[in-house]
Amino acid sequence: MTGRRKLVAGNWKMNGLRAALSEVQAMVEGASAIPGVDLAICPPATLVNAVKAELGASAIGLGGQDCHAEKSGAYTGDISAEMLADAGASYVIVGHSERRAAHAETDARVAAKAAAAYRAGLTPIICVGESLEQRDKGETLTVITSQLAGSVPDLAASQTTVVAYEPIWAIGTGRTPTTAQVAEVHQAMAQALSNRFGPAAKSIRLLYGGSVKPENAQELMHVDGVDGALVGGASLKASDFLKIAAACA
Repeated sequence: MTGRRKLVAGNWKMNGLRAALSEVQAMVEGASAIPGVDLAICPPATLVNAVKAELGASAIGLGGQDCHAEKSGAYTGDISAEMLADAGASYVIVGHSERRAAHAETDARVAAKAAAAYRAGLTPIICVGESLEQRDKGETLTVITSQLAGSVPDLAASQTTVVAYEPIWAIGTGRTPTTAQVAEVHQAMAQALSNRFGPAAKSIRLLYGGSVKPENAQELMHVDGVDGALVGGASLKASDFLKIAAACA
């Protein structure tokens, strides 16, 4: 185990109306029973302010699901890191595979967004992951280390940074890698970051994401090198989210 404090972050994706705020309140009520684990919720942009209000003085962090690299400007529909910080966020997800695929986001663009997060005082959760075709070809570690090299800014080790490994083929499919496969990738990520940043790389938390559920959380969260989870669908229900967090405790 790494000894780093674990983080469980919920990515609500394009889900959630105001009626979902009751789940946030349930998370707040249940979080006090899970000491030693950091929690964060990343709702859609329309709910950031409302979720912040529900969280109140809770220790649960708030995050955005994406940000633009610029502070402001003529970028209709986009949200800057500074806007998220102003709304009360402390995290932002960048480089999620769904954005890389649907919005043609390159490693360089992801790195620029992560740098914007630092600029605004946010912690970026930088996502990397391989496709099923890449895994079947034995290219997983090459793909992951390449994405790390291109997506993680040079400032990463001197800032608060989180990296999430999300195998694309496991996201929303119900399929998960074996614990040996997860351990292999996390070891490779830790080595690549250590090679680049030296001992300072130990400050970067490495999460696993991709069909994390209460049923498999205990096993996944105790894989060597895993510092927590980036949770998708299971983060929409407080009971499931809290069970995953409890598996880290």
